Amino acid sequence: MGNYSKILLKSTSGSGLAANNLADRQKTKAKLKIMSNILEQAQVAADRQNWPLLVECLQQVTANSSQPPEQHILDQAVSLAIAALEWGDFQDRWEIAKVFPNLGNSAIAPLIAVLEDEDADTEPRWFAARILGKYARPSYPEGNRPEVIQALVKLVKNSDEELSQIAAQTLGNFGPLAIESLATLLLQEDSRQFATAALAQIRHADIIAPLLSVVGDSKVGVRLAAIDALSSFCDSRIPPALIEALKDPATAVRKEAVRALGARAYLDGEFDLVNLLKPLLWDIRLEVCQSAAIALGRLKTDAAAYSLVELLRSSTTPIELQIETVRALSWMETATALAYLQQTLIAEFYNTNLLICQEIVTVLGRWSKPELKATIAEIMIDFLASNHPGVESVNIKQAVALGLGQLGDIRALDVLIKLLADSDNSVRLHSLSALKQLGGEGRQKLESLVKQDNLEQGLKEEIAIALQEW
Repeated sequence: MGNYSKILLKSTSGSGLAANNLADRQKTKAKLKIMSNILEQAQVAADRQNWPLLVECLQQVTANSSQPPEQHILDQAVSLAIAALEWGDFQDRWEIAKVFPNLGNSAIAPLIAVLEDEDADTEPRWFAARILGKYARPSYPEGNRPEVIQALVKLVKNSDEELSQIAAQTLGNFGPLAIESLATLLLQEDSRQFATAALAQIRHADIIAPLLSVVGDSKVGVRLAAIDALSSFCDSRIPPALIEALKDPATAVRKEAVRALGARAYLDGEFDLVNLLKPLLWDIRLEVCQSAAIALGRLKTDAAAYSLVELLRSSTTPIELQIETVRALSWMETATALAYLQQTLIAEFYNTNLLICQEIVTVLGRWSKPELKATIAEIMIDFLASNHPGVESVNIKQAVALGLGQLGDIRALDVLIKLLADSDNSVRLHSLSALKQLGGEGRQKLESLVKQDNLEQGLKEEIAIALQEW
């Protein structure tokens, strides 16, 4: 290439670069002008206290921008956003709260000023606390802002319960970053309740030690929040606290401790959970008794089953608790639990207690262990053929039919066919549904029976109807 050509090319390249730079400057200038116009509209809206329009303008300033606005624009936008936060109604504040995170760190100091303004109304301060929470999370682009946590910690100590609560909740959302500050707040009685609740949200192993320090607090809410949070962790320091909480005077705390221990069946060998939980079956509060029955059912041991059947057979046990106990025994799905339920079903005392009979029949039909299904089907077939008063109950016959269908035992065919002739239409429908679950053998049996001349006319008609509906 000649020298002239090189010079020409260089000149052309330089001209192109200059043209591009000029175009970029023009775009930037045009963008600034647009931003200025929007901010002017926002200022007019603020002067007229038209907060919805102000919010709309600020949304335009911060939306879909590949580059953040210049600092003087951000500062003006923050000032206007603070005005909307201070003077708008609840809906205006709700909407402007969505804009603040896009305004960057410039908004932090003004928001803290709103937060700390004791002469301001509660609502703008509440919103300021909520908004500031976004600046202290690890996911925030510019990282953690310790001054935000400090301001919120200070607010937790506020005499206004609503502000203390939102500050603690917001701190709880920060995760491990706030554990140390919240643990410090546990030392003060007036902030302990909110700090405990906030720590409970974090679900990090570092909260175990501070929460263990308040499981014996004088306030029920503190103890309950601590026990509830601790029950989520597998740590050797926690079971003794749960065991101690079984004797708590507050119903809610005892109930939570029972639930937590019931979910730790692996501790039975070490702590003898059956004997720890058994007294709670006779608690003065029914809801605690029910929780204890559920917890023992989860242990799935013969000792736990024996404790439950003792409760079930007691004449002083309320019907609601008896039903819960039947369900707990059923969840075990062990041979021992099945034997206890069978004994209860046919026991002399329960002949008139049809609700218990119905519940036993219902839960037995749901068992899933293959090795016990045949035994259960036999129990239900024998029960239906017995002179038990429950056999006359429409609800119990429905439950038996449903259960036999779910168990899928072909030996139930004759019993289910007999139920097709029952005087109650719902029993007949349940029986037909169960027969369908038994599959082709059930249909073949019906087709064979309907051809027999010596079959009872009423049953023959019901079988014909069943085949037609099949």
